Formats: sequence, C-alpha cells, structure tokens
Amino acid sequence: MTAEVEKETRRLFGKLRHLGWTEGDCELIAPRTLEINELKKEQNALVLAHSYQTPDIMYGVGDYVGDSYDLSVKATVHPARKIIFCSVYFMGETAKLLNPGKEVLVPRVAGCSLADSITAEQVRAMRKAHPDAGVVCYVNTYAEVKAESDACCTSANALEVVEAMPQDEILFIPDRLMAENLARITSKTIRTWEGTCVVHEGFDVSSVKEIRRRFPGVKILAHPECTPGLVSEVDFAGGTAGMLDYVKTSPAGTTFMLVTECGLADRFRAEFRDRKIVGTCILCPYMKQIRLDDVLQTLRDPAPEQFVEIPPDVAARARMSLDRMFELEQQGRAMLASRGSGSLRWIA
Repeated sequence: MTAEVEKETRRLFGKLRHLGWTEGDCELIAPRTLEINELKKEQNALVLAHSYQTPDIMYGVGDYVGDSYDLSVKATVHPARKIIFCSVYFMGETAKLLNPGKEVLVPRVAGCSLADSITAEQVRAMRKAHPDAGVVCYVNTYAEVKAESDACCTSANALEVVEAMPQDEILFIPDRLMAENLARITSKTIRTWEGTCVVHEGFDVSSVKEIRRRFPGVKILAHPECTPGLVSEVDFAGGTAGMLDYVKTSPAGTTFMLVTECGLADRFRAEFRDRKIVGTCILCPYMKQIRLDDVLQTLRDPAPEQFVEIPPDVAARARMSLDRMFELEQQGRAMLASRGSGSLRWIA
C-alpha cells in the first residue's frame, strides 16, 4: 500500500466506520476515491451527492451532500465549471437549469418513478380538461413538465406555493400521495395525478405503530410522499432538509425512525452519532444504480448521454416555473403567518 492510499484509507475509515465499514473495506475503494478527487481538481469539477446515494459516494467523493434542489442552488455560487451530479436524471436537469453556463453530467442516466409518470403532453391535456386551474409541479419532474407548469415547488414549500397561487383549483403533479397530504392542510381544491414514489409508497403504517410500541418516546419522521394514513401517525413530515433540521435541533440521545430512503438513515448515523436510528428503510432502485466506478468513468471519459442538455425553449420556460416558485413561496409564507398558521412544516 502506498503512503497516499494509506492516508486515504484512514480518511475514509474515519468517516465510514460508524456505518459498519472496516478498514479493509476502505482500503479497497481508496485508490478510486483518490483518483476521483484528483480528477476533480484537475477539471475544476464539483461532485454533488444526493442523500440517497451510498456512503462511499457521499463521504468519499461528494463535495456537497443534500437534497436535489438545495444542491443545485449551492452549485450556483461555487466556482467549478463542471458539475457531476450523483442523482437521478431530472435532478441533473434542475442543476443545469440553475447553472446554464456550466457543464452538468450524471454518472448514470437513471429514471424516477415520479418523474417518469408524467409527460409534457399529459400536462397539456390536464390543462385542457381543467382550463381554470393552476398547475403546480413538484420538483421531482423533468424539465419539459416544469416548462408546462405555472410554478414549481419542493416538499418544503409546497403549501406556501399552492396557497399563493391565484387560482382556487390546483392541478398538483405528479405525486398523488403528496397531493392528498397537501389537500388536508390547504384551502384550495387539489386535483391529483397518479404518480407515486416507489420508495415512500412502500411504507406501511403498521410498521410505524410497531416502532412506537417497541421504542417509547421515539420521534418518527416521514416524507410527505408517504400515504396520508402514515403521515397522520408521525411526529414530523417534511423533506430531507426538514428532517435534518429536526434531528439537529433535538436533544442528544433521542431515538428516531426515518420513514424514507435508506441513504438518509446512513447519513444521519454518520453525522449524528449521539442519536439513535431504529426501524427499517427502503432502497431507491434508481438512486442506487450509481456506483463509485460510474463517477470515475464520468470524469475519465464521459459518454454523450451523460451530458445534461435541455432545449433552449424548454429551459427558458422551466426556469420561469422555478423563478415563480420563489415569488409564491414568500407570498404564501406571509399569507399563512397572517392567518396564524405560520408553521412551515407539514405537521408538527
């Protein structure tokens, strides 16, 4: 083992040992993480790692770890000229929309059950069927769908965006379960699409109740892509950033169940070692397609399909949807505060 590999092994082991990785495991991947990190410097590249990625990617080569939209925003103020987004393809598109002057690549052209559930043509058909409705699309959509929508939203600001829309009837696409959760807390009439997240729809409310029975005092956090029945049983419902804030501000020693993808549980175990994570999780078959070797190949010899490209007219309209989100979020927050319902969380 060279001195460089030995040093890299120690670095990796310091980050991954809390997740059950052995020093031998870290030694096996050290040559690849070394090369990836060196190529990043040579190419002025930034690696963004979604929280659902595997620990070797998050902590071995990721410059930033987080949820899709936040990572894309962070990239806008970073001097890197190239972005390698370890994520599904629509997240790479969002990064490209917010960073049009930078090269954006994805290690694998991976789909998503939500993004794949709806097309631009289907959005246009919905508009035709409901001409007086406003269209709000969840960020988990392709650029062509964002381009056909009035505004985009994230799991953190969906309520604010919907409340600030001028229409009383809202077509909320594509996540049916998030729309159903939203319908319970908004004054608007919500019409849904049939898209669902294969990870979050798979959780069963009985598992939540069983964890409460086995671990009295446990705090259970769920994503609003889960079923309304399950969301009604938890202590907090929100996206990745909301869960992160909830855990970070909770007392040391608190026990949590995270009703979301397994990668986030790995991240919390690594970053909050004085908290306890219990219960089961579900792997995302799309996110977990990406391997360390794919990141290395993207930097060594990227294939044409790994470059994220969006037609200019689609990109312009999709960016308008994202820009509209900021405006509506601020308006919606003020409206909710004036009604005495200023909590930004889905449930508290």
